[in-house]
Amino acid sequence: MAIVAEEYCDLKERLLTVRKTSHFSPGDGFAAYDHRTGGLAFRADTYGRGHGGGAASPGELALLGPAGEPLLTVRRRRPSLHQRWEGFLGARADGQKPLFSARRSSILGGAGRGAVVELAASAASELRVDGSFARRCCRVVAKGADGEETVVAEIRRKVDAGARVVMGRDVFVLRVGPGFDAAFAMGIVLVLDQIAGHEADDGDAGEDALHARIR
Repeated sequence: MAIVAEEYCDLKERLLTVRKTSHFSPGDGFAAYDHRTGGLAFRADTYGRGHGGGAASPGELALLGPAGEPLLTVRRRRPSLHQRWEGFLGARADGQKPLFSARRSSILGGAGRGAVVELAASAASELRVDGSFARRCCRVVAKGADGEETVVAEIRRKVDAGARVVMGRDVFVLRVGPGFDAAFAMGIVLVLDQIAGHEADDGDAGEDALHARIR
């Protein structure tokens, strides 16, 4: 399922170790490393405090490739009663239509109170996220035309096998299923972190639900 680009759709399952690189606010930064090579696969930065890079304007989040090339731009839509986010392919340009959008279904409470987030891009297919991003325990489910559901990506806590210790929530594993777009999976991580990241810091174990339609 190519959403960002075919090159991010591996025929085999792909595992990424995702590390939060800043603790100032949700979405400040991530670095994702490929389990096979150990190399940097993606990184994400925010430019809300005015620092540069050219991949995003102040207040936007940029998902970048290992060489710093912009893959996705995520921003919060304002004004928005339901806290809506939009995602754009590459570096967002003025007048560009979003590739996807996300919003809470309720303005009362957060993910810990059953907040639902919808991503809409087209009627071609639907995705949802079940579980709790705050606990780093959730999965992305795609529903086919025949109604059959497939888990295409999963977020889980990282375990240090040698020490047999579960690592903190700032380091987690993103498992991307065969054929699914790993860059878009990271885009979902950015959206979920924006919506529920602050609740993870509070230890909130709420359920997250994300519905998506992909163009």
